Amino acid sequence: MEKLIGIIGGSGLSEIDGFEFIREEIVETPFGDPSSPILIGELEGQRIAFLARHGRSHFISPTAVNYRANIYAMKKLGVEQIIALSAVGSMKEEIRPKDFVIVDQLFDRTKNRVSTFFDHVGMAVHVSMADPFCKKLSASLFEACKKLEIPVHNGGTYVCIEGPQFSTRAESNIYRQWGVDVIGMTNIPESKLAREAEICFATVALATDYDVWHTAEDVSAGAVMEYMKENIKNVKILLKEIMKNLPDTSDCSCRSSLVGAIMTDEKVIPEKTFKDLKPIIGKYYKK
Repeated sequence: MEKLIGIIGGSGLSEIDGFEFIREEIVETPFGDPSSPILIGELEGQRIAFLARHGRSHFISPTAVNYRANIYAMKKLGVEQIIALSAVGSMKEEIRPKDFVIVDQLFDRTKNRVSTFFDHVGMAVHVSMADPFCKKLSASLFEACKKLEIPVHNGGTYVCIEGPQFSTRAESNIYRQWGVDVIGMTNIPESKLAREAEICFATVALATDYDVWHTAEDVSAGAVMEYMKENIKNVKILLKEIMKNLPDTSDCSCRSSLVGAIMTDEKVIPEKTFKDLKPIIGKYYKK
């Protein structure tokens, strides 16, 4: 199986200077179809797998994204690290639109999403999420931003809301009282599923607005898209830079997160469950 670096984000990767397209993968999963076919290619000598989270034409709402299929497909293809790109609103004055934030914590405010591969499948699995992002990959992304002089903040809490609506003003102000740094709609359950799949996962949060707490103009889809165009320019140069300096995560704790987390004896795991989840749990059983 080839070693791949996963990228989850918008659909403009193929426009990065130096990206060499190799093939397109349509990956079958027990959870249905991923958001889009996965592009396999090379960038700065690294083999990468790119997935458009909301589909090629951005037609999938945040809650409707098939997160389990997306992460499963990445695992099945051999992805060991995932860089997730996420448009966010800033909840702090010092995080300005067009700033990047390498987030290190999450707060889940979603209501209608399945956040595990192990829901009603005849297995009890309890993975630690104390630190939901890969420290090694996050640190490398922060250093790459600094080298490129991209405005960046090291660390921050991402509150993930259900969407697709933006927050009310009351909600926004309460989240600020909680001390969160950015607000978005996609990092749950991506991060949790990546941890269950033992994939190193880091997020580059791309600030597009001040949500609705700020005295500036309230957040709107149009304003978000305008700032995203600016952010994407920096994303493209960041991805080229990070591919030159990816960390070695072969000994990272993310890669062994199921150790001690699986409660269920092999003898009682249903055959279908084992077959469906073999790319994720296979190394821990003799079947």
